[in-house]
Amino acid sequence: MPRARPQKRTLLTPRSIYAFLDQHVVGQERAKRVLAVAAYGHVRRCGLPPERKGQIRKSNVLLIGPTGSGKTHLVRMLSQVLDVPLSIADATEYTEAGYYGKDVEQMVAELLHRANHSVAEAQRGIIFLDEIDKLARRTQSYKTGGGTRDIGGEGVQQSLLKVLEGRELLVPASLSPQPGRQDVVQVDTSDILFVAAGTFADLFERERPSSRIGFGDKEQVSHSRELSTEDLLGYGMLSELLGRLPVRVQLAPLSEDDLCQILAGPNDALLSEYQTLLALDQVQADFSDGALREIAQAALRQGLGARSLRGLCEQVCHDLLFEAPERRGQRIVIDEQYVRARVG
Repeated sequence: MPRARPQKRTLLTPRSIYAFLDQHVVGQERAKRVLAVAAYGHVRRCGLPPERKGQIRKSNVLLIGPTGSGKTHLVRMLSQVLDVPLSIADATEYTEAGYYGKDVEQMVAELLHRANHSVAEAQRGIIFLDEIDKLARRTQSYKTGGGTRDIGGEGVQQSLLKVLEGRELLVPASLSPQPGRQDVVQVDTSDILFVAAGTFADLFERERPSSRIGFGDKEQVSHSRELSTEDLLGYGMLSELLGRLPVRVQLAPLSEDDLCQILAGPNDALLSEYQTLLALDQVQADFSDGALREIAQAALRQGLGARSLRGLCEQVCHDLLFEAPERRGQRIVIDEQYVRARVG
Protein backbone atom coordinates (compact mmCIF):
# COMPACT_ATOMS: atom_id res chain seq x y z
CA MET A 1 0.00 0.00 0.00
CA PRO A 2 1.59 3.34 -1.02
CA ARG A 3 2.35 5.84 1.75
CA ALA A 4 0.12 8.88 1.96
CA ARG A 5 1.85 12.05 0.85
CA PRO A 6 2.19 14.67 3.60
CA GLN A 7 -0.18 17.58 3.32
CA LYS A 8 1.50 20.58 1.79
CA ARG A 9 1.43 23.67 4.01
CA THR A 10 -0.17 26.79 2.60
CA LEU A 11 2.37 29.38 1.45
CA LEU A 12 1.92 32.34 3.77
CA THR A 13 2.67 35.98 3.04
CA PRO A 14 3.39 38.81 5.49
CA ARG A 15 -0.10 40.20 4.84
CA SER A 16 -1.84 36.89 5.55
CA ILE A 17 0.18 36.37 8.73
CA TYR A 18 -0.69 39.89 9.85
CA ALA A 19 -4.37 39.35 9.04
CA PHE A 20 -4.47 36.23 11.23
CA LEU A 21 -2.74 38.01 14.11
CA ASP A 22 -5.07 40.98 13.71
CA GLN A 23 -8.10 38.72 14.17
CA HIS A 24 -6.85 37.36 17.50
CA VAL A 25 -4.69 40.12 19.01
CA VAL A 26 -6.08 43.50 20.05
CA GLY A 27 -3.92 46.55 19.36
CA GLN A 28 -0.13 46.40 18.87
CA GLU A 29 -0.30 47.11 15.13
CA ARG A 30 3.42 47.66 14.71
CA ALA A 31 4.30 44.50 16.64
CA LYS A 32 1.99 42.44 14.43
CA ARG A 33 3.55 43.82 11.26
CA VAL A 34 7.11 43.28 12.48
CA LEU A 35 6.36 39.73 13.59
CA ALA A 36 4.64 38.98 10.27
CA VAL A 37 7.69 40.09 8.27
CA ALA A 38 10.13 38.26 10.57
CA ALA A 39 8.08 35.05 10.47
CA TYR A 40 7.74 35.18 6.68
CA GLY A 41 11.48 35.68 6.26
CA HIS A 42 12.14 32.82 8.65
CA VAL A 43 9.84 30.45 6.75
CA ARG A 44 11.45 31.39 3.43
CA ARG A 45 14.92 30.91 4.91
CA CYS A 46 14.02 27.45 6.22
CA GLY A 47 12.94 26.43 2.72
CA LEU A 48 16.31 27.22 1.13
CA PRO A 49 18.87 24.50 0.34
CA PRO A 50 21.70 24.22 2.90
CA GLU A 51 24.27 25.85 0.62
CA ARG A 52 22.14 29.03 0.34
CA LYS A 53 20.73 29.08 3.85
CA GLY A 54 23.98 30.43 5.28
CA GLN A 55 23.62 33.60 3.20
CA ILE A 56 20.64 34.72 5.31
CA ARG A 57 20.91 35.08 9.07
CA LYS A 58 18.14 34.11 11.48
CA SER A 59 15.50 36.71 12.34
CA ASN A 60 15.22 36.08 16.08
CA VAL A 61 12.95 38.60 17.79
CA LEU A 62 13.10 40.65 20.99
CA LEU A 63 9.74 41.93 22.30
CA ILE A 64 9.84 44.77 24.84
CA GLY A 65 6.65 45.76 26.59
CA PRO A 66 4.86 46.14 29.92
CA THR A 67 3.07 43.32 31.72
CA GLY A 68 -0.23 42.40 30.12
CA SER A 69 0.49 43.99 26.73
CA GLY A 70 0.10 40.72 24.81
CA LYS A 71 3.66 39.44 24.25
CA THR A 72 2.91 35.79 25.05
CA HIS A 73 -0.45 35.87 23.23
CA LEU A 74 1.21 37.24 20.09
CA VAL A 75 3.70 34.38 19.98
CA ARG A 76 0.99 31.78 20.64
CA MET A 77 -1.01 33.06 17.69
CA LEU A 78 2.13 33.20 15.54
CA SER A 79 2.81 29.50 16.18
CA GLN A 80 -0.78 28.72 15.19
CA VAL A 81 -0.65 30.55 11.88
CA LEU A 82 2.74 29.00 11.02
CA ASP A 83 1.51 25.57 12.19
CA VAL A 84 4.68 24.85 14.18
CA PRO A 85 5.24 23.59 17.74
CA LEU A 86 5.76 26.21 20.44
CA SER A 87 7.65 25.97 23.72
CA ILE A 88 7.28 28.74 26.33
CA ALA A 89 10.25 29.05 28.69
CA ASP A 90 10.93 31.37 31.63
CA ALA A 91 14.45 32.74 31.64
CA THR A 92 14.57 32.80 35.45
CA GLU A 93 14.50 28.97 35.55
CA TYR A 94 17.88 28.63 33.86
CA THR A 95 21.32 28.77 35.45
CA GLU A 96 24.87 28.47 34.27
CA ALA A 97 25.95 24.90 33.50
CA GLY A 98 27.02 23.02 36.62
CA TYR A 99 24.65 24.80 39.01
CA TYR A 100 21.28 23.73 40.37
CA GLY A 101 18.62 24.68 37.81
CA LYS A 102 17.88 24.09 34.15
CA ASP A 103 20.55 24.13 31.46
CA VAL A 104 19.70 25.98 28.26
CA GLU A 105 19.54 22.66 26.38
CA GLN A 106 16.43 21.90 28.42
CA MET A 107 14.39 24.51 26.52
CA VAL A 108 15.15 22.67 23.27
CA ALA A 109 14.15 19.40 24.96
CA GLU A 110 10.81 20.96 25.92
CA LEU A 111 10.25 22.02 22.29
CA LEU A 112 11.02 18.45 21.21
CA HIS A 113 8.40 17.23 23.70
CA ARG A 114 5.84 19.70 22.26
CA ALA A 115 6.63 18.33 18.79
CA ASN A 116 5.74 14.78 19.95
CA HIS A 117 9.45 13.88 19.80
CA SER A 118 9.64 14.60 16.08
CA VAL A 119 13.10 16.10 15.52
CA ALA A 120 12.09 17.45 12.09
CA GLU A 121 9.08 19.29 13.56
CA ALA A 122 11.05 20.60 16.54
CA GLN A 123 13.77 21.99 14.28
CA ARG A 124 11.23 24.31 12.61
CA GLY A 125 9.43 25.32 15.81
CA ILE A 126 9.38 28.43 17.99
CA ILE A 127 10.90 28.90 21.45
CA PHE A 128 9.49 31.81 23.43
CA LEU A 129 11.90 32.93 26.16
CA ASP A 130 10.07 35.21 28.57
CA GLU A 131 11.57 37.45 31.28
CA ILE A 132 14.80 37.86 29.30
CA ASP A 133 15.46 41.11 31.18
CA LYS A 134 15.91 39.09 34.39
CA LEU A 135 19.15 37.74 32.89
CA ALA A 136 20.79 41.17 32.96
CA ARG A 137 24.30 41.23 34.39
CA ARG A 138 23.93 41.82 38.13
CA THR A 139 27.56 41.99 39.25
CA GLN A 140 30.35 44.44 38.54
CA SER A 141 33.10 41.80 38.62
CA TYR A 142 33.80 42.38 34.93
CA LYS A 143 34.94 45.91 35.87
CA THR A 144 36.70 45.23 39.17
CA GLY A 145 38.30 41.91 38.30
CA GLY A 146 36.57 40.20 41.20
CA GLY A 147 35.52 36.58 41.08
CA THR A 148 31.82 36.97 41.92
CA ARG A 149 29.69 34.48 39.96
CA ASP A 150 26.50 35.62 38.31
CA ILE A 151 25.06 32.16 37.65
CA GLY A 152 21.57 33.34 36.75
CA GLY A 153 22.51 36.36 34.66
CA GLU A 154 25.56 36.83 32.47
CA GLY A 155 26.40 33.12 32.59
CA VAL A 156 23.02 32.17 31.12
CA GLN A 157 23.33 34.87 28.46
CA GLN A 158 26.66 33.35 27.41
CA SER A 159 25.08 29.89 27.28
CA LEU A 160 22.24 31.17 25.09
CA LEU A 161 24.58 32.45 22.38
CA LYS A 162 25.25 29.06 20.82
CA VAL A 163 21.56 28.09 20.97
CA LEU A 164 20.31 31.31 19.34
CA GLU A 165 22.92 31.32 16.59
CA GLY A 166 22.28 27.75 15.53
CA ARG A 167 24.13 24.70 16.75
CA GLU A 168 23.68 20.95 16.85
CA LEU A 169 22.90 20.13 20.48
CA LEU A 170 22.52 16.90 22.38
CA VAL A 171 19.32 17.36 24.36
CA PRO A 172 17.71 14.91 26.80
CA ALA A 173 14.97 12.81 25.27
CA SER A 174 12.91 12.93 28.49
CA LEU A 175 11.85 16.01 30.46
CA SER A 176 11.92 14.18 33.79
CA PRO A 177 15.38 13.55 35.26
CA GLN A 178 16.26 9.87 35.32
CA PRO A 179 18.92 8.18 37.44
CA GLY A 180 21.84 6.71 35.59
CA ARG A 181 22.40 7.17 31.88
CA GLN A 182 19.87 9.35 30.07
CA ASP A 183 19.10 9.06 26.38
CA VAL A 184 19.92 12.13 24.30
CA VAL A 185 18.76 13.32 20.89
CA GLN A 186 20.66 15.52 18.44
CA VAL A 187 18.73 18.66 17.49
CA ASP A 188 19.91 21.42 15.16
CA THR A 189 18.72 24.85 16.35
CA SER A 190 19.62 26.64 13.09
CA ASP A 191 15.98 26.74 11.93
CA ILE A 192 14.32 27.28 15.33
CA LEU A 193 12.84 30.77 15.67
CA PHE A 194 13.62 32.30 19.07
CA VAL A 195 11.39 35.07 20.42
CA ALA A 196 12.65 36.70 23.63
CA ALA A 197 10.55 39.09 25.69
CA GLY A 198 10.98 41.32 28.71
CA THR A 199 9.52 44.37 30.42
CA PHE A 200 12.80 46.20 31.15
CA ALA A 201 10.74 48.18 33.62
CA ASP A 202 13.71 49.80 35.37
CA LEU A 203 14.68 51.61 32.17
CA PHE A 204 11.26 53.24 31.99
CA GLU A 205 11.27 54.06 35.71
CA ARG A 206 14.33 56.23 35.13
CA GLU A 207 12.31 58.36 32.71
CA ARG A 208 9.93 59.57 35.43
CA PRO A 209 10.65 63.22 36.27
CA SER A 210 9.95 62.69 39.95
CA SER A 211 9.23 59.87 42.29
CA ARG A 212 7.47 60.37 45.59
CA ILE A 213 8.32 58.09 48.48
CA GLY A 214 5.51 56.39 50.36
CA PHE A 215 1.91 55.49 49.61
CA GLY A 216 -0.40 57.20 47.16
CA ASP A 217 1.99 57.47 44.21
CA LYS A 218 -0.40 56.79 41.31
CA GLU A 219 1.84 58.17 38.56
CA GLN A 220 1.85 55.89 35.53
CA VAL A 221 5.16 54.87 33.96
CA SER A 222 5.46 55.99 30.36
CA HIS A 223 6.56 53.45 27.73
CA SER A 224 6.52 55.90 24.82
CA ARG A 225 10.30 56.26 24.42
CA GLU A 226 11.99 53.77 22.13
CA LEU A 227 14.83 51.92 23.84
CA SER A 228 18.17 51.99 22.04
CA THR A 229 20.90 49.35 21.95
CA GLU A 230 22.90 51.53 24.35
CA ASP A 231 19.99 51.45 26.83
CA LEU A 232 19.89 47.66 26.74
CA LEU A 233 23.67 47.36 27.07
CA GLY A 234 23.61 49.68 30.07
CA TYR A 235 20.83 47.59 31.56
CA GLY A 236 23.17 44.59 31.59
CA MET A 237 22.44 42.70 28.36
CA LEU A 238 25.41 41.35 26.44
CA SER A 239 26.12 42.86 23.04
CA GLU A 240 26.62 39.36 21.60
CA LEU A 241 23.14 38.34 22.76
CA LEU A 242 21.52 41.49 21.34
CA GLY A 243 23.31 40.80 18.05
CA ARG A 244 21.50 37.46 17.87
CA LEU A 245 18.13 39.18 18.42
CA PRO A 246 18.19 41.54 15.42
CA VAL A 247 14.43 42.12 15.15
CA ARG A 248 13.24 44.30 18.04
CA VAL A 249 9.81 45.74 18.63
CA GLN A 250 8.45 47.72 21.53
CA LEU A 251 4.85 47.12 22.59
CA ALA A 252 2.71 49.90 24.02
CA PRO A 253 0.45 49.53 27.07
CA LEU A 254 -3.12 48.64 26.14
CA SER A 255 -5.57 51.54 26.16
CA GLU A 256 -9.05 51.60 27.67
CA ASP A 257 -10.59 50.95 24.23
CA ASP A 258 -8.25 47.98 23.73
CA LEU A 259 -9.26 46.48 27.06
CA CYS A 260 -12.96 46.95 26.23
CA GLN A 261 -12.44 45.12 22.94
CA ILE A 262 -10.74 42.23 24.76
CA LEU A 263 -13.72 42.06 27.11
CA ALA A 264 -16.46 42.10 24.50
CA GLY A 265 -14.84 42.10 21.05
CA PRO A 266 -15.87 39.88 18.13
CA ASN A 267 -13.13 37.27 18.64
CA ASP A 268 -12.25 35.37 21.84
CA ALA A 269 -14.13 37.85 24.04
CA LEU A 270 -13.47 37.30 27.73
CA LEU A 271 -17.00 38.11 28.93
CA SER A 272 -18.50 35.59 26.53
CA GLU A 273 -17.08 32.83 28.74
CA TYR A 274 -19.09 34.07 31.72
CA GLN A 275 -22.18 34.59 29.58
CA THR A 276 -21.86 30.98 28.40
CA LEU A 277 -21.55 29.73 31.99
CA LEU A 278 -24.66 31.64 33.01
CA ALA A 279 -26.53 30.47 29.92
CA LEU A 280 -26.06 26.88 31.10
CA ASP A 281 -28.45 27.84 33.92
CA GLN A 282 -30.71 29.67 31.45
CA VAL A 283 -29.65 33.09 32.72
CA GLN A 284 -29.05 35.79 30.10
CA ALA A 285 -26.42 38.35 31.15
CA ASP A 286 -25.87 41.56 29.18
CA PHE A 287 -23.08 44.04 29.92
CA SER A 288 -23.60 47.72 29.19
CA ASP A 289 -20.92 49.90 27.62
CA GLY A 290 -20.55 51.68 30.95
CA ALA A 291 -19.85 48.36 32.68
CA LEU A 292 -17.11 47.55 30.19
CA ARG A 293 -15.54 50.97 30.77
CA GLU A 294 -15.60 50.47 34.53
CA ILE A 295 -13.82 47.12 34.27
CA ALA A 296 -11.25 48.54 31.82
CA GLN A 297 -10.55 51.54 34.07
CA ALA A 298 -10.10 49.22 37.06
CA ALA A 299 -7.56 47.23 35.02
CA LEU A 300 -5.69 50.42 34.14
CA ARG A 301 -5.56 51.38 37.83
CA GLN A 302 -4.00 48.02 38.67
CA GLY A 303 -1.35 48.55 35.99
CA LEU A 304 -1.31 44.90 34.86
CA GLY A 305 -2.90 45.34 31.44
CA ALA A 306 -5.02 42.51 30.05
CA ARG A 307 -3.60 40.15 32.68
CA SER A 308 -5.89 41.64 35.36
CA LEU A 309 -9.13 41.41 33.35
CA ARG A 310 -9.99 37.83 34.30
CA GLY A 311 -9.66 38.53 38.01
CA LEU A 312 -11.88 41.60 37.68
CA CYS A 313 -14.48 39.62 35.74
CA GLU A 314 -14.49 37.03 38.52
CA GLN A 315 -15.20 39.79 41.03
CA VAL A 316 -18.03 41.21 38.95
CA CYS A 317 -19.67 37.89 38.09
CA HIS A 318 -19.15 36.04 41.37
CA ASP A 319 -22.59 36.80 42.81
CA LEU A 320 -24.30 36.04 39.51
CA LEU A 321 -22.59 32.67 39.18
CA PHE A 322 -23.49 31.82 42.78
CA GLU A 323 -27.17 32.73 42.32
CA ALA A 324 -27.58 31.47 38.75
CA PRO A 325 -29.43 28.21 39.57
CA GLU A 326 -32.04 30.17 41.55
CA ARG A 327 -32.44 32.83 38.84
CA ARG A 328 -33.21 30.47 35.99
CA GLY A 329 -35.02 32.15 33.10
CA GLN A 330 -34.05 35.71 34.08
CA ARG A 331 -32.36 38.39 31.98
CA ILE A 332 -29.83 40.47 33.93
CA VAL A 333 -28.26 43.72 32.77
CA ILE A 334 -24.90 44.57 34.38
CA ASP A 335 -24.35 48.33 34.36
CA GLU A 336 -21.58 50.59 35.59
CA GLN A 337 -23.07 50.99 39.08
CA TYR A 338 -23.15 47.21 39.51
CA VAL A 339 -19.50 46.94 38.47
CA ARG A 340 -18.34 49.93 40.52
CA ALA A 341 -19.86 48.43 43.67
CA ARG A 342 -17.76 45.27 43.21
CA VAL A 343 -14.42 46.54 41.95
CA GLY A 344 -14.27 49.75 43.96
